[in-house]
Amino acid sequence: MILTVALATACTPANDARYLISSAPGEKVANLRSRTIEVRLVSLPSYAAASDIVAEGEGGALLAFGGAQWADDPARGMTAALARGLNERTGASAAIEPWPLNTGPDARLDVRVDQVYAHADGIFELTGQFAVSSPEGTVREFVRRFGIRKPVNGTGPSATAEALARALAELARQVSLSM
Repeated sequence: MILTVALATACTPANDARYLISSAPGEKVANLRSRTIEVRLVSLPSYAAASDIVAEGEGGALLAFGGAQWADDPARGMTAALARGLNERTGASAAIEPWPLNTGPDARLDVRVDQVYAHADGIFELTGQFAVSSPEGTVREFVRRFGIRKPVNGTGPSATAEALARALAELARQVSLSM
């Protein structure tokens, strides 16, 4: 009996705090020719694809916040936040891949992140590139780099999650204006 309880306890995941990946609210910034946008799964570096929330520590090493994790798979969470942000800012219907409708999307967004973490100096960085393609040729296709830096207001994983939300909102704004 004692062995059963010990094994059950050892197999039970820790009750770590979980933080949502969201996008800060934004105002409509553009009316697009695209009525529909497919948002492909965001590509992340391996440290950012893990469930641990990381920040830069002394000496530049990326360290996980003990007892704190993302509530969702980071790539899926960031993709969903971008889709919501594009809906708000453009009026277009944005959906995460795979495209859920019979008729294909007017545009397809592919985001590849190079860096995404809170620096030791209190700045959150989100850099990479995004590409807009058009399966039916309804919009111009292009690739553009982005470099977003936002202050981290406070310390710890909740401040990092809030800074990520503001960075994703800015990325959605930049994509909206580019399309």
